[in-house]
Amino acid sequence: MSMTTPSRRRLLVQAALIAGAALTPGAWRSAAAQTRMPDDPFSLGVASGEPTPDGMVLWTKLAPRPLEPAGGMTAAPVAVRWEVAHDAGFRRVAARGEALAVVEAGHSVHVEVAGLRPGRAYFYRFTAAGHASPIGRTRTTPAPGASVDRLRFAFASCQKFESGYYGAYRHLVDDDPDLVLFLGDYIYEQAATNAGVRRHPGAEPVDLAGYRLRYGAYKSDPELRAAHACAPWMVIWDDHEVENDYGGDQDQPETNPASFLRRRAAAYQAYYEHMPLRRRSLPVGPAMQLYRSLDWGRLAQFQLVDTRQHRPRRTCEALADGKSIPDCPERTDPARSLLGAPQERWLMDTLAGSQARWNLLTQQYVMGELERITPTGERRYSNDGWDGYAQTRGRILQQWRDAKVANPIALGGDIHTFIAGDLGLERGRPIGSEFVGGAISSSGAENAAMARLAANNPHIKFTEGETRGYGRVDLSRSECRVTFRGLTSALVPRSPIRDLARFTVEAGRAGLQRA
Repeated sequence: MSMTTPSRRRLLVQAALIAGAALTPGAWRSAAAQTRMPDDPFSLGVASGEPTPDGMVLWTKLAPRPLEPAGGMTAAPVAVRWEVAHDAGFRRVAARGEALAVVEAGHSVHVEVAGLRPGRAYFYRFTAAGHASPIGRTRTTPAPGASVDRLRFAFASCQKFESGYYGAYRHLVDDDPDLVLFLGDYIYEQAATNAGVRRHPGAEPVDLAGYRLRYGAYKSDPELRAAHACAPWMVIWDDHEVENDYGGDQDQPETNPASFLRRRAAAYQAYYEHMPLRRRSLPVGPAMQLYRSLDWGRLAQFQLVDTRQHRPRRTCEALADGKSIPDCPERTDPARSLLGAPQERWLMDTLAGSQARWNLLTQQYVMGELERITPTGERRYSNDGWDGYAQTRGRILQQWRDAKVANPIALGGDIHTFIAGDLGLERGRPIGSEFVGGAISSSGAENAAMARLAANNPHIKFTEGETRGYGRVDLSRSECRVTFRGLTSALVPRSPIRDLARFTVEAGRAGLQRA
């Protein structure tokens, strides 16, 4: 994506104004004069994310009436106090401070806490306008290079509000994870329908006010708020945070790119306002820095990538039937990168430099090839994910092999189906494994269709498309244990859950084993 110098300068100024609004004396004087709000401004809950050895991001967003314009807030700034403590009673406070919630950022607050001790659990809360927030639990990562015995994390994706309830999150909280990874489709942008079990508000969002309203509806769910409060989150997006199947500056119905980039800028701003992200991710118009890595001592490194923003135009569009394409030359064109050249270079360098026992590529899709055979015998692929950019996938697998990346695993979402399989450059010779964690609520696929897909792709070892849920991972130095957790039904608010399947990857041995 390119922008003219005046446009980029204007966007940078706008971002600086948002980031610096809390520093102006006038804003603080106005905030100090605020009186008690009649309604609780913490209706969207609290969250933490982006943990480091000495801190994390603490998030909240003031919205006493989240389904009204501006969340029921006026344009006035509001002083927000925060505390971090060693205990849930806040008798031993480790850090405290004050932030300013301003209208330019939708009255969201992103506190970057530092100075804490590594590898510790903490509790946090906010107060503002005479109200106290719920208490959240978070933690710091272990010290750099620390020897770590274990890590439990959960990974989830695809939570269409209308399609089901978020009962899976109640069980995720009970699993007591150290970390939660969300792999995209946090909201769905389509207009409301009467087809599901509940409705999100109104029209399809195309501007900042519309996207803010949609997030307000999703975050009104108490199970989602509880999941955010139970552990730090690391988040990446997929397409529905903006528009279905968008990529780069190209949206699905192929509108004018300039018009679509205005919409993308609004969606990115709303995403930042509602996620526990650092200032480095503050959007500049339609551009936002999202790829990054997270180290958990010497035990694990997570490489989080952005497969939407930087990709080129759709692969083999002239030959596509929807997203389905034949094996056309663009699929294997080495000049086309799903990640874009700068991000791909960053990933290759990060993989080469990793000293972690386990390396977890945290991304949006099924990474292994999904070849579909038509009734006439033609081989077809999707042009939306890795299959549309097969050279990018191949280069990552080659880097896993050539750089001797320790115990590589890909984590994915998007397809609303649980999948487990092996990844390699040659059939039957795995380099790593992948696990796709179903969907929190979005509808999936019939198991008969998934069985046919697995039969055409023998590197896939397990599929389950009719059950909603999430993945849980327990890491130790010797093994990675993955459990797929599935609800009896996402169509009822408090469904029981069961273990659908368990897998083990042994350290130093490529390929998964069914536990």
